[in-house]
Amino acid sequence: MAIVCRKHKRRKEAARRKIDVMAGARFVAGSACAALLVALPAPARANAASAVLRAAASNHLYNLDHTAALETFRQAVAADPQDAAAYRGLATSLWLSITFTRGNMTVDDYLGHVTKPNGPTAPPPPDIVAAYRAAIDKAIAIARHRIAANANDADAHYQLGAAVGLRASYTATVEGSVVGAFRAAREAYDEHERVLTLEPRRKDAGLIVGTYRYIVAALALPLRWMAYVAGFGGGKEKGLALIEEASRFGGDNQTDARFALILIYNRERRYDDALRQLALLRGEYPQNRLVWLESGSTSLRAGRAADAERFLNEGIGRFAADARPRMFGEQALWRYKRGAARAALGRTPDADADLRAALALEGRAWVHGRAHLELGKIALKSGNRPAARQELQQAAALAESDNDPGTADEARRLMK
Repeated sequence: MAIVCRKHKRRKEAARRKIDVMAGARFVAGSACAALLVALPAPARANAASAVLRAAASNHLYNLDHTAALETFRQAVAADPQDAAAYRGLATSLWLSITFTRGNMTVDDYLGHVTKPNGPTAPPPPDIVAAYRAAIDKAIAIARHRIAANANDADAHYQLGAAVGLRASYTATVEGSVVGAFRAAREAYDEHERVLTLEPRRKDAGLIVGTYRYIVAALALPLRWMAYVAGFGGGKEKGLALIEEASRFGGDNQTDARFALILIYNRERRYDDALRQLALLRGEYPQNRLVWLESGSTSLRAGRAADAERFLNEGIGRFAADARPRMFGEQALWRYKRGAARAALGRTPDADADLRAALALEGRAWVHGRAHLELGKIALKSGNRPAARQELQQAAALAESDNDPGTADEARRLMK
């Protein structure tokens, strides 16, 4: 019997290792929600001052006031040095400051068109990396200490799972380590499943568990079976239901659950549901420009070009005088999206002006590639085949350089 048990254990561990390597890349690209699982919950033991400061810091963060968020999270840490969520909030703010400067904070980056981590990028500032690591290590250490004192402390398991989940997001989006991200995400999943067992009313723990279940369900069948053998749960419908429950629970990660739903609903082409979540976020975080951008993008995917242009016009007008730092390539993205909407409406001169403005602005290569794709379509409609070929060739090259094979394939198809 002991020999059989050892063999079973070895097979299970081998399956886990194989999943780590084979599914790791799909986790980074396919999960997409990793960049959304910020999770800023209030631990039951936090003092009142820390809780108030963290709530204020989270509001700053979701309104894109990164400097104010960082300072307020530091104040929360000072108010309660044993508050794991305060350290995790600080780590979150530092992580998002890196992704903001890289320009990969939109649904498009994780929807499936951009299918793998981008090529070499400039390393993040060493001081920000050091501060992030110190904060996340402290959050994890506090949570582990609480679990060592009481193995059935549901909130301590929640804090550990949320912190390790954040580490998975950072590892995937900043370091590009697919195996490291996958292993951390697996631990986060296990910890939050433990929370749901100890305290089923903690629906906020369903965000990470549900997201992971959704990811596993999207894997190819052989990988999915290996995931089951290794002890992971699956089920797209179950996963989505858990995330929806987290979005209604009213916990401090409610906003994160809503952002996750926006991504998943776009994946599932449930655009009305995504737009309902976006409407809630526009009301709650009126200074977040990117919510208006995502509203236009979702409307465009839904084939509602007029609605898309309305959202984009409103966003461009509302934030024209916004002096806060912009996400890398943000201006180019706004103009490309509006150009695509105007092209769909048949307003060729306006579309052409927006698309060419996008190309003149600093931006991600996939954004420029899609702008060239739209210009190539416009040229084809006008019968200018030489101009169309030139635009489509540039579209394919730029899209491939920034891991956007869907755009590259479409450009090549149109060239034929």
